[in-house]
Amino acid sequence: MGGFLVLNSSNNVVRTVPSKKRKHPEYESKIRELISGIKSDNLREAVRLPQGVDINEWFAMNTVDFFNQISLLYATLEEFCTQTTCPVMNAGRYEYKWADGTTITKPKTVSAPKYVEYLIDWVETEIDNEAIFPKNPGEPFPPNFEDFVKRILRKLFRVYAHIYYSHFHQIVALNEQAHLNTCFKHFLLFVSEFQLVDKEKEMAPIKSLVETMLDQ
Repeated sequence: MGGFLVLNSSNNVVRTVPSKKRKHPEYESKIRELISGIKSDNLREAVRLPQGVDINEWFAMNTVDFFNQISLLYATLEEFCTQTTCPVMNAGRYEYKWADGTTITKPKTVSAPKYVEYLIDWVETEIDNEAIFPKNPGEPFPPNFEDFVKRILRKLFRVYAHIYYSHFHQIVALNEQAHLNTCFKHFLLFVSEFQLVDKEKEMAPIKSLVETMLDQ
């Protein structure tokens, strides 16, 4: 498994973020070839399901990519997002309690860094579970695979909401706002294209930002 070396604002390596990849490069290569002609600035076209690609494969590949992106973005903020500065995982008055439905079934209040720690561990477990994310070409996805994807993406959105609400000034100080905005817009367009995250319920904490990005 590969990873990222992440630097903090003092240019010190603070952690390695695991880079999860799907394990059938031939199929991924086919998908990426189909979208290679799409310009990087045309995100609306980039999120559409390419002709001939299985929708579950499209969901799987993009879910892993979005997970890697938010893991890397959050890692640059770890020195600012701590148990002291962010004792509750929230976006303003909206609190996000942690539950994964397996090891923690009753939602509980946790700090933002603890929430993200739980999230990363949980998503990695989901991705590594071949009964959910099959690793070889032609292996079937579970009938409810979209439900797994929705649960993951919903929780990833909450990390974006926390970053924008609580840490955007630090993002600006690190000169990461353009990258953050591009990653978030890509994420928003994808989940909106396939209706994977409830706009009214889940996106309410940063509704005006979401609407602005989707209208651009």
